[in-house]
Amino acid sequence: MPGPTRPGPESGRAVFCLRFGFLLGLLVGSGAQATKAADVEGLRVWADPQKTRAVFDLDGAVEYRVFTLPAPDRVVIDVAAAALGTPELALPADTPHGVLDAVRHGRRDDGSLRLVFDLNAPARVKSFLLPPAAEYGHRLVIDLEPPAGSGQNPVVLTASAARGADHRDVLIAVDAGHGGEDPGAIGPSRTREKDVTLAVARELKRQIDAEPGMRAVLIRDGDYYVALRERHEIARRARADLFVSIHADGFRDARARGSSVYVLSNNGASSEAAKMLADRENMSDLVGGVSFEGRDETIVKVLLDMSQNATMQASRVVADNVLEALAANGRTHKPKVESAGFVVLKSPDVPSILVETAFITNPEEEIMLNDPVAQKQLAGAVLSGIGAYFRQRPPPGTWLAANRPPARHIVGRGDTLSGIAARYQVPVDRLREANRLDGDMIQLGAVLTIPSG
Repeated sequence: MPGPTRPGPESGRAVFCLRFGFLLGLLVGSGAQATKAADVEGLRVWADPQKTRAVFDLDGAVEYRVFTLPAPDRVVIDVAAAALGTPELALPADTPHGVLDAVRHGRRDDGSLRLVFDLNAPARVKSFLLPPAAEYGHRLVIDLEPPAGSGQNPVVLTASAARGADHRDVLIAVDAGHGGEDPGAIGPSRTREKDVTLAVARELKRQIDAEPGMRAVLIRDGDYYVALRERHEIARRARADLFVSIHADGFRDARARGSSVYVLSNNGASSEAAKMLADRENMSDLVGGVSFEGRDETIVKVLLDMSQNATMQASRVVADNVLEALAANGRTHKPKVESAGFVVLKSPDVPSILVETAFITNPEEEIMLNDPVAQKQLAGAVLSGIGAYFRQRPPPGTWLAANRPPARHIVGRGDTLSGIAARYQVPVDRLREANRLDGDMIQLGAVLTIPSG
């Protein structure tokens, strides 16, 4: 293929990447050291609702520059002292291409490799280099986003539709772990965690949507990467009542097996295995190519201090219900809910749990995770635990709260009206009203109606 036409430097829309040359020192150890020739070994592309991401796999560190051209819309990437290390460079056929229509390449007179993306729409360009991480080597990442003010960035999640005029559905945000650039754990037969989690998450959404008064939304519904902090931020923006992150466990010992349920721990992991797992999951931002720059730490701390204690208590109750349901479905790895510092669980006001469905590194469980029947059973067990929690504690204003059958409590020795009210999380005056009590005196053996909502 002949090389593309070389654009002039006066292009009105040229946007030069400020990273040109400045990351070299970080990647090769010295800013003064000359870059050796590198090969572009392949191209991977993902498109999600917010952007199109193209990743060039490299066999070493490079210097590069990026700019755009109009009429027609193109992105030009010049990679210094580089060569094409693959017989063909084309858009992959098995993933959505987003705004990309084609990729071309050619050799420039100065010895650099020119790569050109032909676009079907204008795009803002963000780019960065990544050092080797996990199974990946050096990478050049190009993110293409709709222009500012274009209104083309869609809302990923929206609040659920109301079941009735005054009652909304309980909304569950279902997060399929990993995705795109980050495959997660890999099974003995090369099953990728990101594929299993998406299949189980989709099945869980299907089952939740079939439940009266409940609705689910997927954090990701395709093979693309969503930053860890963005996952729970998406759930918060959607006003989710619960965040459930689906994963498949991995361990160096192939005999490890069983399901696990995790909640956030502010004081570290509850076991060394839990700590290792948390560290592995939190590394996804590095593997996925997302900056670690986040919110102001002081603001985050204030938010967590204000609301996270109650959120963590609710998370623990949900997790207990889900673990009990998973134990009834099959084997669990530990007899109790564990805690670890997972980034995706750090929403200050949305109860959040992480479910490790099984060990993908166990050959038998890897086969099970690929079985659609087993995926339905796993999703059903998770839903059973979620449903048990929300039927007992439906959020005010929801269809479940309005249609919750009244609970009954038989007064036992040592019971007090205030203690019963606290146990069922209802005001004492509402408990009195529901049972036509004039004071706080209750009789042993009396059957009290517990008001809903």
